[in-house]
Amino acid sequence: MPDTKQPTATQPPLPFQLSDETLVQQASCYIHGKVIPARRGGTFEVQDPGSGTTWAHSADSTIDDVEPAVHSSAIAFAAYRQTPPRQRAKLLHAWHREIEAHCEDLARVLVAETGKPLAEARGELDYALSFVWWFAGEADRVEGATVTSAVPGRRALTIKQPVGVVAALVPWNFPVALLLRKAAAALAAGCTMVVKPSPETPLTALALAQLATRAGFLPGVLNIVPTSLEHTPAVAEALCLHPAVAKVTFTGSTRIGKLISSLCARNLKKATFELGGNCPFIVFDDANLDQAVEQLMALKWRHAGQACVTANRVYVQEGTHDALVKTLVEKTSAIKVGHGMTEDVTMGPLTTARGLDKAEQLARNALDQGAELVLGTGKRHSVDKYPDGHYMAPAILINMNDEMAMSQEEAFAPLLGVYAFETEEEVTKRANNTPMGLTSYVFTKDVDRLWRMFEKLEAGMIGLNTGNCSSAEAPFGGIKHSGVGKESGKDVAINEFMITKTGTLTVEGHY
Repeated sequence: MPDTKQPTATQPPLPFQLSDETLVQQASCYIHGKVIPARRGGTFEVQDPGSGTTWAHSADSTIDDVEPAVHSSAIAFAAYRQTPPRQRAKLLHAWHREIEAHCEDLARVLVAETGKPLAEARGELDYALSFVWWFAGEADRVEGATVTSAVPGRRALTIKQPVGVVAALVPWNFPVALLLRKAAAALAAGCTMVVKPSPETPLTALALAQLATRAGFLPGVLNIVPTSLEHTPAVAEALCLHPAVAKVTFTGSTRIGKLISSLCARNLKKATFELGGNCPFIVFDDANLDQAVEQLMALKWRHAGQACVTANRVYVQEGTHDALVKTLVEKTSAIKVGHGMTEDVTMGPLTTARGLDKAEQLARNALDQGAELVLGTGKRHSVDKYPDGHYMAPAILINMNDEMAMSQEEAFAPLLGVYAFETEEEVTKRANNTPMGLTSYVFTKDVDRLWRMFEKLEAGMIGLNTGNCSSAEAPFGGIKHSGVGKESGKDVAINEFMITKTGTLTVEGHY
């Protein structure tokens, strides 16, 4: 068991009960297997988006905490890299068991951090665990190769080795799943990791690191340096520029991704980026309407629209446009908005107040340019008992055009704009008319068209009659301004955390 520290008198009691209260370590970093305060002793408030109130305090790490965290991971790497792949797989399976045993506690913490309904939080834990399970298997499947040279008497062979200490910058919308997708791959490869979680979601990260220690990972294999919004830029920069950090993995906005990329470029540091999206969801007249709406409902309204792969622009062919809008409005009207811990709630608040501000601006811009609301208001509203929560009911707009801000920017909110189109050629051009290229979705029963769209749409992932492209076994990542590299999938994701060495041998007495 890691060292623990009781919350101080100034820290509020938890608003929920946990089976294992030691999982929530307030005012703490997690470095070298120990719960310790930040070096300067600072803390910041962690807000419940559903109530707008403080429910916990987190350590506010600064650049002073980067050096001990990276140093710890560097020490651990020297030993952990020698761990046989089968042993790394066993450790990952042990971590999987620890997380699975504490899923209900972690889900409750996740609700308090992100605002998502408890059922969605449980769903994120299930999804997150799939990456730990998958990469436990990948640890055993890392292989080199032998090459027969074109030059007589020469042979070549390759080996793969872990790249070193990894810095992971993790966002708030799926903090458990994205931390585990990165960490499980890195640890399977033999790397160690320092995680800077989002200021909104530090406590789930700290809990996962404790469970890694309980599973048997060496101290320093997984370190956590939580920090406030104020200190995030400096801490992220220090991690990216630290000479002992060999790789950076970042999930977040394209704007911040470009800044992180510039920092990594200074020392030609290996990096993986999963960035923003502006994802088109295309429905042709010959599509199965019920299937398309069912998939759109699950995709768009999950976590109040706060997912990088969510449908941002819904293009519907003119012949089915009105029918789809009617069905979509009927089904969306049944969504119950409220606090994530309230029974029967199916949509929680937006996680941040700034996200709510932007959502209102996007809706207002569309309405000013001629869009029409067919459901919702596009404005914040209060929920009984929680007047200060960051709530917005689902809003559906029609008569959208490609010049509106909602068409150009990622709407990280429960805003859905519907666009009419006539031809395949037209919608392909409109769908690709964005610097983003994360995910696209196509619904049609014409198999030839499905294949054409698969090839022509400019995105790293294409949903073909499905609204769910993400799984542990499939490569995840975008193109264009939506990212570099892949997470999850066979071979490709674990290779992001490895280097390949080539050996060349001259053979005497060759054939």
